[in-house]
Amino acid sequence: MDGATPLTIDALGRLTSLLERELQATNQAIVARMDSPVALIPQLAAHLVAAGGKRLRPLLTLAAAKLCGYQGERQVKLAACVEFIHTATLLHDDVVDESMLRRGYASANAVFGNKASVLVGDFLFARAFELMVEDGSLEVLRILCSASATIAEGEVLQLTTQNDLSTTEQKYFDVIRGKTAALFAAACEVGGVIADCPPEQCAALARFGMDLGMAFQLVDDALDYSADQAELGKTVGDDFREGKLTYPVLVALAGADASEHAFWTRTIEQGEQTEEDLQSALALIKKHDATGRSITRANQFIDSACAALDAFPASEMRGVLEDVARYTTARRF
Repeated sequence: MDGATPLTIDALGRLTSLLERELQATNQAIVARMDSPVALIPQLAAHLVAAGGKRLRPLLTLAAAKLCGYQGERQVKLAACVEFIHTATLLHDDVVDESMLRRGYASANAVFGNKASVLVGDFLFARAFELMVEDGSLEVLRILCSASATIAEGEVLQLTTQNDLSTTEQKYFDVIRGKTAALFAAACEVGGVIADCPPEQCAALARFGMDLGMAFQLVDDALDYSADQAELGKTVGDDFREGKLTYPVLVALAGADASEHAFWTRTIEQGEQTEEDLQSALALIKKHDATGRSITRANQFIDSACAALDAFPASEMRGVLEDVARYTTARRF
């Protein structure tokens, strides 16, 4: 991660610049659709907007449409729809995980309470489905509905693997494919669908998004054991405290001796943790180079994502999307 080039780090900024008009329209659609006569809904929504976020998923919808030469405006509402699905899942996740921070700000559930967060999450899901229906394409509706169901399945699967040291690498990948990568894939694929791209190019966009999402979550899980809290925008060590079996822990477990295995059994499986245990966990993660190996695995997914873009002719947008993919494993937050 330390070897990131300025070109890679600035990739998201260049993508945002290329899509400035469409992104502004998407942001306007997001704000408009968050409005409600029920005062708590726009209040909580305003809190989410203030917390920022890079709008990566809606940017992917806008970018895919432009990559495919689409000239209309349907991508704007669909990008807003993708962001609503993402934000709704974040609201629900923070309640489930009892997270107090989101992007460096107090999470919505910390400020407004769990009940409001869950219900506003439901409201945003409903808004997302309104936008899908307004688009009028059954194929778009199928892709985004399927992704929404897959996200829920991924979250439930993660719940079943929590505190379970017998979790396999394959099951971990099943979790992140569902809870994160599926929406990346759908966000990209619908951009191709509205541009009437041939099926093989739509499939290539879905593969790009899926592999990018897998890498994104791998890096996120690695950062939980390596980043500074101020950089990360959430509490470092949350995954450890919640007993999540993420890739860095799986790597450390695979190489663990008897005493290390006993440590993971006590802290993760049995949930018995002291204040000093996080530092011990970080030391074991470092000993087994679990963070580095997570990034290596993420880079393999990025290579696959970039290869998927070979289905498209060379262009500025394709080049920037490849750089954004490379940026995923260079980011520190």
